[in-house]
Amino acid sequence: MCSNINFNVIAAVSDNRGIGDCGGVPWRINGEVAFFKMTTIQTRDPKKKNAVIIGRVSWECIPPKYRPLERRLNVILTRNVDQFKQSVAGIPDIEVAESFDKALAIIEQHPNIESTWVIGGGEIYKLALEHPNCNQIYITDIKKTFQCDTFFPDIDMSKFKLAVVTTKNEQNSIEFYHNIFKKIPNADDAPEN
Repeated sequence: MCSNINFNVIAAVSDNRGIGDCGGVPWRINGEVAFFKMTTIQTRDPKKKNAVIIGRVSWECIPPKYRPLERRLNVILTRNVDQFKQSVAGIPDIEVAESFDKALAIIEQHPNIESTWVIGGGEIYKLALEHPNCNQIYITDIKKTFQCDTFFPDIDMSKFKLAVVTTKNEQNSIEFYHNIFKKIPNADDAPEN
């Protein structure tokens, strides 16, 4: 199944590539939460909205009062589609898919979607970075090491280039930068060595 939907990845990553610990985020940076929300909600066309793709484990780590993520189509990846569909039946803005490509196909069926964002967790990020439709990677680069049990995969720098680095931000004695990696044109067409 091949989709025409390009998507972006967004993650906050510590110095040791950590993204989570025990089902939570091991740092507290309110500005990062606001950046994530603004980036994944904002559209150019006010009649449209964005979609997010999230793994089931990450979905279940979101406190129930914040699910589904508002003003976005939430597509949850799970191996147990039928069981999970029953648990979210009747809740608006939720779709369930058993594979990354099926998630993209579902989003393609929603004409009011402007952008698609992959928001985790670790396994889903790995699938996204290996997918030919991955267009940009937004990384909040947290300049501190944290105890983590979930990690962000390495970015293949033969396919992506660092395009934007913001000035230094700091909150709660934690320094961080917002970086954007853009796909190198025709990078997926290059022969592998």
